[in-house]
Amino acid sequence: MVVSEEERLEAVERLLLDGDVRLAVARTLTEGIAEIGQVNPDLVILALPLPGVTAVQALSACHEADSRLPVVVLTSADSTREAIEATKAGAFDYLLEPCDPGELLDVIGKGIETGRLARSPVRLDQEDRAPIDEALIGRSKPMQEIYKGIGRVAGTDSTVLIRGESGTGKELVARAIYQHSRRAGRPFVIVNCVAIPDTLLESELFGHERGAFTGAVARRIGKVEQADGGTLFLDEIGDMAAAVQAKLLRLLEDRRVERVGGRQPIPVDVRIVAATNRDLEAALGTGRFRGDLYYRLNVVQIFLPPLRERIDDVPMLAEYFLRRLTGQLGIRNPGITEEGLALLQSHSWPGNVRELANAIEQCLIFGRGRPIGGEEVAALVLGAPASVDDALKGGDDALRTWVHQSVAFGREGLLTTAVDHVTRRTIAELLVITGGNRTRTARLLGVSRPTLLAKMAKLGLR
Repeated sequence: MVVSEEERLEAVERLLLDGDVRLAVARTLTEGIAEIGQVNPDLVILALPLPGVTAVQALSACHEADSRLPVVVLTSADSTREAIEATKAGAFDYLLEPCDPGELLDVIGKGIETGRLARSPVRLDQEDRAPIDEALIGRSKPMQEIYKGIGRVAGTDSTVLIRGESGTGKELVARAIYQHSRRAGRPFVIVNCVAIPDTLLESELFGHERGAFTGAVARRIGKVEQADGGTLFLDEIGDMAAAVQAKLLRLLEDRRVERVGGRQPIPVDVRIVAATNRDLEAALGTGRFRGDLYYRLNVVQIFLPPLRERIDDVPMLAEYFLRRLTGQLGIRNPGITEEGLALLQSHSWPGNVRELANAIEQCLIFGRGRPIGGEEVAALVLGAPASVDDALKGGDDALRTWVHQSVAFGREGLLTTAVDHVTRRTIAELLVITGGNRTRTARLLGVSRPTLLAKMAKLGLR
C-alpha cells in the first residue's frame, strides 16, 4: 500500500488489520514498488496526493511492476481530477475520503477477487476465430440462409432490399454484397435517408445546378453520380419523402438522373441496395410509400431476423465483440463466465446486435478487468443491482430484482447472504466508531463479546 500522510495510513491500517488480510506498508512510491516486487500483493491502495509524482505516473509504476495488479485510489476532493485520470489509465476504482469503511472493504474485496481471477480468466471456447474487423457473425439456421442469399445475389446487378429491425446489421449485409460483387473495385456510397432533412435529400442524392435554389452558389454532384460504376446503399429508405421517391423510381427505370435545376438527363451505371426497418406494406396502405417504387426495389429481399430469434448466436457474437473491443480499447480480454453468458442468452435484445455490442463494451469499461459474470451483466444490461450491497442500497425495487436474478442463477441461501452483509457492515462501522473496542462494540450491538467474536470470525472481520 502506497500512502502519503501518517494519519490516513493509521486509519486504513486499523480498518484492514481487523480483517483477514496481510498488510505491507510503504510511505513512498519507491518503497511501494519495492514491496510489490517482494510480496506480490493481490491489491494496491494508492493514497493521493503523492509528492513529486502524478496519479497516472504512480499507477503506471505499479502496473510496470505487475500489469494485472488492481490499484484502488484513495483521494481527497482536491485530487478528484487526478483520481479520474488514474481511473482512465487503468485504476480499479477510486474513493473519496473520508470514505465509508464498509464501502472501502467492499471495493478491496472486489479488487482482490479481480486480481486473482485475472490470472486464470474464464474464456469462451471457440471453434474458429472470426477476423477482428467488422463481420457477420453466427452459425444459426437464419444466418446460414442470409449467407446463402448474399452469395446468390452478390454476383448479379439486381436491386436488393434488406429488411430487419434496427441494430440487426443491415449495413453489414449491404457491404458484404458489395464486396463480393463485380463492382467491388468501384465506389460504395452510403446515404442515410432519415439523417438528411427532406428539403436537402433530393440535392444530396441527385445534385444541383448553380442557382437552382437559394444558397446553390455552385454546381453540386449528387451521391448517385458519385456512385457511378459502383453501388449506392440507401439506408432507412422507408423514411424517404414522396418527391424523392418519384425521382428514385425514375433512376431505377431509366438509369438516368437529373440534377435539381438541371434539364439534361445524365446516364449512370449504379446498383441500388436499400434497407429499412419500416413496415413498407403498411406504408403502402397509407400512401406513405409508392407501390411502384416498392416493387422496383423489392427484386431480391434479404430479411435479417432479430437477435431474439437467433439466440444461439449470442455466445459467438459475445466472444467476437470481446476480442474486437478489447483490441480497440487497448485492454486485456477478460473473458466471460458461463453465468454471464447464460444471462446474455436470456435477454430479449430489443436493440439487437448493436445493443449486445454496447452491453459488452459497458461490461469491459466498468468491469475493470474482471471476467464478465452474471452480476455485471445483470447490473449493466438488465439494470439489476450488481451485488447484494447495491440491492440493499437501491430500495425495494432493486432488492426485488436481485432476488429474481439470484433465483434465475440458481443461488440459494439468499437470506443468509443479505443478513451477513448487513451484519458485516454494521460491525465494521461500529469497530471504527469504538476504535476497535470489541467489548463496547458488542454492547452497542446488544450481543455478548463471544457472540461478537464468533460473528467477526465468520464474516472475516478478525
